[in-house]
Amino acid sequence: MGNDLNQKCGDVGGGELVVGLDAGGTRTRVVLAAADGRLLGEGAAGPGNALTVPMPQLIEHLAEAVAAAVPEEARGRVVSVAGGFAGATAASPDDPGHLNARSALTSALRRLGIPAGPVGICSDIEAAFAAAPGTPADGLALVAGTGAVAMRIADRRGTVTVDGDGWLLGDDGSGFWIGRTAVRAALRMADGRGPATALAASVGRALGLPGGVLPGDDEDDRGAGWTRPHREAYRMHLLPAVMADPPIRLARLAPLVAEAAREKDAVAEAILEEAADQLTETVRALNPHPGEPLVATGGLLGPDGPLTPLLAPRLAALGLTLDWVADGCRGAVALARLAHGGGSR
Repeated sequence: MGNDLNQKCGDVGGGELVVGLDAGGTRTRVVLAAADGRLLGEGAAGPGNALTVPMPQLIEHLAEAVAAAVPEEARGRVVSVAGGFAGATAASPDDPGHLNARSALTSALRRLGIPAGPVGICSDIEAAFAAAPGTPADGLALVAGTGAVAMRIADRRGTVTVDGDGWLLGDDGSGFWIGRTAVRAALRMADGRGPATALAASVGRALGLPGGVLPGDDEDDRGAGWTRPHREAYRMHLLPAVMADPPIRLARLAPLVAEAAREKDAVAEAILEEAADQLTETVRALNPHPGEPLVATGGLLGPDGPLTPLLAPRLAALGLTLDWVADGCRGAVALARLAHGGGSR
């Protein structure tokens, strides 16, 4: 999908069109579809969190993404729009995130000459849940990417939320949690409280520590042969390198843990096992019923996600099977079609 399909959307015979949005903390994605669900084009822009992105910037990002997905000559044929937003929910239409999302999306559509109604607003988690095959109305959703959150959904609306409390207070088992734990393991190795681990060298390289502080060709990457002065120099350089970036940036270190675990680094393996335990407890707190839908999204849980093989058997013990979706765009399209009376997909 992309520009070629976008350019062809004027060839759909004048039929009705629907738009679905997935507006997350990192980027906003928009999908254009025919009323029968056929995907025709897409657009993308900057972050779309309805609580943290300033309103003028949020409107700009939404307008940019929608404009890229919906050619000007087709905009008058849009009959329904639905958006899944980080920071918003379908269950609380009066909360600030929902109000911000609706106001920003309505403004963006008006700017582009797209009819403003009906416009559906939900959370990005609710949209991801709706992206599962058959557009389920009830069940569980689990997100494990930079952050981590689980939600019970009834009649397409979130009713109970577990975690999603952000890097300072929660997001247990998330990419941030894994990255922070990797840095903690490296520091503990360096000061003598923890075992040797390849994460010390890989974290140091990722954070740009100078070559003299990292192991040389004749030294063990796992830190087993590091001298005490070497360890102290490592600590002294690592701490300011970590503090130089926003804390959430530690999530970018999660792939290093997955790579080290594939090389059988015991510390990295233990970190991933604990992350899987954390996510299992997050789901367990929703009091799951065996066999009910569990829709998952986020890079840690995809087909190649490092936590998938660890989490799947833990959830199987609860009678649950992961059904992974890439994002909430298809779910938002399905919700837009439902709002227009177009069926489940």
